[in-house]
Amino acid sequence: MNEFDLIGRYFARPARRALLGVGDDCALLAPPPAGEVLAVSVDMLVEGRHFFAGVDPHTLGHKALAVNLSDLAAMGAKPSWFTLALALPRADEGWLAAFADGLFALADASGIELVGGDTTRGPLTISIQVAGHVPAGGALCRDGAKAGDDVWVSGRLGAAAMAVRHRAGELALPVEVLARCAERLDRPAPRLALGERLRSHASAALDVSDGLVGDLAHICEQSRLAAEIDWTCVPVDPALQDMPEPLRQRAALAGGDDYELCFTAAPAERDAIAAISAELALPLTRIGAMRAGTGVTVRDASGRLLDLGRGGFDHFSSP
Repeated sequence: MNEFDLIGRYFARPARRALLGVGDDCALLAPPPAGEVLAVSVDMLVEGRHFFAGVDPHTLGHKALAVNLSDLAAMGAKPSWFTLALALPRADEGWLAAFADGLFALADASGIELVGGDTTRGPLTISIQVAGHVPAGGALCRDGAKAGDDVWVSGRLGAAAMAVRHRAGELALPVEVLARCAERLDRPAPRLALGERLRSHASAALDVSDGLVGDLAHICEQSRLAAEIDWTCVPVDPALQDMPEPLRQRAALAGGDDYELCFTAAPAERDAIAAISAELALPLTRIGAMRAGTGVTVRDASGRLLDLGRGGFDHFSSP
């Protein structure tokens, strides 16, 4: 099977919204609807850095697209199309079929279509570029937070980080706990519907990929404010309930791989956000507030500051 057989067999699909999709030198795409702008993002996943060797290819296909869709969700954008660049050590037909199934299952559920890309031989690496559209002036950016805004987070945190530690051999999770944690690590749910609904209510947003504290620091930096978080309000995944509190704190506050949305909003928006939470059947939890100053602080139940070091993962300074 050569490169073009591989593309034709596993990734070529008839174009639905694109004017021309997979199979030519370029895709042809219509401009976004009037009054809207494009939102574009790209992420790379490298074996041994972003995912463990030997991970199930179906879940890898899902996650590779999910982490990119999460960026669109954080901006309040509606997905439209994506491209895929894939480096493979060999053309393994079983692996490719499972990967493509996982990828397209999420693509179809999210209303996004593959319009092109590239393949080559090399260390297993997946690079996906996504694009969506958002009303002009309506994107949720990191620089919009205001002093006095509440800080919110969606879902439950920490389970994915514990799965990473288990697979790295740092600890051993019970079978039932590992199943829950592995599901959160391998199959994150991009919060696309939430992102779109928050456009009229949130002042700033981002997705939690490298750890809540480290990621929230980006909103602080861009908005030139500080954030103060109450640890007792942080929604920790129930799978971690029997673990020592320091372990739970590290996983939920600095563990990463959650792909939930962290956002800020004025106190006047609390009822509207509660209504969105009920509509989507998705927990949205108020965990702190934005204040004058710099950086992120976290206080425990007694009011003491927690020391989390960097507070998140960094691709060049983390192990």
